Amino acid sequence: MQEARVVLASASPRRSELLTQAGIPFVVDPSDIPEVPEPDWDPCELATRLAARKAVDVANRHPDADLIIGADTVVVVDQEVFGKPKDDEDAVRMLKRLSGRAHAVVTGWSLVDPKRDHAMSEFTSSRVFFADLDEETIRRYVATGEPKDKAGAYAIQGKAGLFVQAIEGDYTNIVGLPIAAIGQALRQFGWHVI
Repeated sequence: MQEARVVLASASPRRSELLTQAGIPFVVDPSDIPEVPEPDWDPCELATRLAARKAVDVANRHPDADLIIGADTVVVVDQEVFGKPKDDEDAVRMLKRLSGRAHAVVTGWSLVDPKRDHAMSEFTSSRVFFADLDEETIRRYVATGEPKDKAGAYAIQGKAGLFVQAIEGDYTNIVGLPIAAIGQALRQFGWHVI
């Protein structure tokens, strides 16, 4: 029996690592669509629609793939959406807003089966509670370079794990791909990962 061909429409090393840990074989072909939201989208809709756009973009390049997985993660505090920081000062601004507060991490995800013209898009939301951070700590963290390509300017699985007091929800969602939800969806698609 030939192994199914799964394509991850993301260059995120964290998403790749999560799929590998779950035992899902895949290849990477990142989508290059611009992450431009419509002004009236709420954060959950934003993440879900961007994930779907990425998956469809890559599905068009891989019509013979068995499955495309697209994802987009945003951080939300007081309805303000934080994607990846534009520069170090933007990262500092984001981390100051997250300091001493709870925020949501929303990952929109999309599965596309190009052969059967079947698709599913959803989102998973988790809450993260940050400790109070002084400006020196924030700037030293930003200087590590870790925040550069991370939604909300932090990586919970990295040094920023030191800032987290508690989480509610799926840890893997906060990292960038809610593996439990993806696993359930794969079963709905007729896949048995284990």
